[in-house]
Amino acid sequence: MNIIDEPENRLESLLRLAATEPAHRPEFNKLLLQSPLFVLGEAEQEANDDGLVPEGSNLGLLHWEKEDGSTVIPVFTSLQAMQDSIEADESYLEIPARALFEMTLGEDLVLNPGSEYGKDLMPAELESLLSGSSDHAVERVLAQSSEISIGQPEHYPAKLVDSLTTLFSKHDNIAAAYLGLIHDPEHDEQPNLIIGLQGEGDLQAVIQEAGAVAWDTTDDEEVVDFIIIEKGDEGIAEYFLNETEAFYDRHWGARIEPYSDPTKV
Repeated sequence: MNIIDEPENRLESLLRLAATEPAHRPEFNKLLLQSPLFVLGEAEQEANDDGLVPEGSNLGLLHWEKEDGSTVIPVFTSLQAMQDSIEADESYLEIPARALFEMTLGEDLVLNPGSEYGKDLMPAELESLLSGSSDHAVERVLAQSSEISIGQPEHYPAKLVDSLTTLFSKHDNIAAAYLGLIHDPEHDEQPNLIIGLQGEGDLQAVIQEAGAVAWDTTDDEEVVDFIIIEKGDEGIAEYFLNETEAFYDRHWGARIEPYSDPTKV
């Protein structure tokens, strides 16, 4: 298989960025499902005019054996990535990612094995990708109660804030974001972080992405709530709008500087 060097494509760029910055992972996951992927193997039906294997084709995919004896299906983002990973010519197929994941659901996949930014794709993660659901985003409807207290966290969650800032800068419908620490003793033993969002249109998709980013940038047991706020609202919204400053503002966008703790030298 003689292939000239190909430049890094957008999916590969996002894979590289997502390896170290959780804010890029939602965009990577979205593009991954929309992209064609390359696998080693053969299909009963010939590829269509676009070079893709038709959905529903019977596939004979090559599995690689891991050190523990289990098997994994190698998957590649480009012919270049495939060429860099194998030592001899192999038959290969180009398949839409969503169709491939549905056909192989339940098996372990690995994206670009052997590369610096390879990624394991486990069945649970693929099920979540295919369903478009996330268990990490929590938008609570908080009743107005004198028992609820809100303030600022003693320890500023710089990693969370920096990653959310990067994420929100990708979404034009997010106008501002605020940080607080809330305690509702009727539901929680300990206070937890809460993010207030101002914006236009449907913000649920952004909240789903923000929940995934929060999951990746906080401790395992830490809870982060999200609430949509508007001018004129009382209670929590009033606190955010009148007593705090936004950590993200659309007018700043990605130009906002990462937080540095002034108490540390």
